[in-house]
Amino acid sequence: MFEFAWWWMLCAFPLPWIIRLLSGKTDSSEVALRVPHLVSNLPQSESTRSSTKWLHALAAITWLCLVVAAARPQWLGEPVSIPSEGRELMLAVDLSGSMKIEDMLVNNRQVNRLTMIKSVLYDFIERRVGDRLGLILFADTAYLQAPLTYDRDTVATLLEESVIGLVGEQTAIGDAIGLGVKRFEQKTNSNRVLILLTDGQNTAGNITPEQARELAVDAGVTVYTIGVGADSMTVNSFFGSRQVNPSQELDESMLTDIAKATGGQYFRARDAAELEQIYAMLDQLQPIAGDERKMRPLTALYYYPLALALLLSLLPVLCLLISIAWRRVSTMGIESK
Repeated sequence: MFEFAWWWMLCAFPLPWIIRLLSGKTDSSEVALRVPHLVSNLPQSESTRSSTKWLHALAAITWLCLVVAAARPQWLGEPVSIPSEGRELMLAVDLSGSMKIEDMLVNNRQVNRLTMIKSVLYDFIERRVGDRLGLILFADTAYLQAPLTYDRDTVATLLEESVIGLVGEQTAIGDAIGLGVKRFEQKTNSNRVLILLTDGQNTAGNITPEQARELAVDAGVTVYTIGVGADSMTVNSFFGSRQVNPSQELDESMLTDIAKATGGQYFRARDAAELEQIYAMLDQLQPIAGDERKMRPLTALYYYPLALALLLSLLPVLCLLISIAWRRVSTMGIESK
């Protein structure tokens, strides 16, 4: 269905003529706008008067196009049903300095932990059709990057743009959970699921993990915790290579306690394959029933009359340039004879 969003802007169409009538009669030899270069270059012939009428008509059409564009013409499509069921998931991703450790493999390439999380989490986000997703990034403190939204592309983009050290080098797990709980406070019909991905222990923040756990329990927020990091990796040094445990700072007991107390589960992701399996399990979370909603896709059309107005306004200038060029060519031809 075609309509004007600001239909009342159409009332501006007769405005130039109203202003001209209210200004009263003026001497025909006077003009409201003087353009010396334009007047001096206009061809003086019997068709000048008809050309003036043509310019007036062109100006009127241009003004009409501008008014129509200002009225915001748009096309409303047929109603589209929004899925009435879906999950509400808040993702909390660790950006602390330890996420730089390159103990993960993605496509047979050694990458750091955050890169692996991004590669796997991107597919997880893409599969969340009908779900509402939010994104929290945390290190020294926690920040909300995206509130709960159906816009999966925006959440994926914000995750892709995140960098290690963006919000510090430490790990504020308690703050991340507390912020997630706060974002769920106003949700009445929600399963309140928070998925926390980290590779360390709580070393910063204003809320301890124990306090965050109690807040989550009181608010009915289910927390699924995921510990990221390999069990061993080879480190080369001056004295040769040796095997080390890059995940020795991972506080699995704390993560297990939080998940268990809130009705969630703790997972261990030692590589990309394990993380994919974890996300597959999270796919089985029971979706919540919501009110059926419908929306009508809207297509803006204002740029068509706006583009036409621009082309029409350039037409007299183009004709003038062609006329000047033609006269110069003709003059040069006469002089050569």
